[in-house]
Amino acid sequence: MSLISKRIDKHIAAYQRELIETHYAEVENMYKQIRGWRHDYRNHIQTMKAYAAEGDLDSINAYLDKLDIDLKTVDTVIKTGNKMVDAIVNSKISLAKSKNVPVKADAHIPVALTISEIDLCVIIGNLFDNAIEASLTLPEGERMIRVYMDMKNTQLYMSFTNFTATKKQKKSGSIFKTTKGKGHGFGLVRIDDIVERYGGYLSRNSEDGAFTTEILLPQK
Repeated sequence: MSLISKRIDKHIAAYQRELIETHYAEVENMYKQIRGWRHDYRNHIQTMKAYAAEGDLDSINAYLDKLDIDLKTVDTVIKTGNKMVDAIVNSKISLAKSKNVPVKADAHIPVALTISEIDLCVIIGNLFDNAIEASLTLPEGERMIRVYMDMKNTQLYMSFTNFTATKKQKKSGSIFKTTKGKGHGFGLVRIDDIVERYGGYLSRNSEDGAFTTEILLPQK
């Protein structure tokens, strides 16, 4: 292996570790919020009981409205049955919402997959991060990310679509050029390498105002 290849592999490995650490940090933050809300649950009940004893219905309604907003910030949006997919997808949806990027997601994933959790983490994490960053170039009212995951016979199908400020992105070879900073290109390379290793199919399509990535991964 050449010195250049070794350096590239080193950079890719470092980027992959950083990506996974970021995902776990996002998941831990989400669960920390859930644990905190559960810890405060008894206090919330006592507060509403106090309002009820005083017959203060307006205060009860106002308090319930605040709790509803607070709960939505930690609620699990996607429940596929696959813990790793749920953790990654929900952490990214939470991240997107914090940046005012709406996400419409529909996912149906088997509990057991042949693809490794690390590879799945890299693919989904990169696709989400790319979609979120592209969405931030648009005004808030025009942002949207659509995610669909399901089994097609014996293959895992994933589709990510986001709206972009550019009408049509340019390709460099088979890869669309990234306008992001140093290291982000490795994310695209990692996705391509993983899909190729599993003998899968990948398609990137840039049309006016939208960018879509579709992936098929054999599961047998």
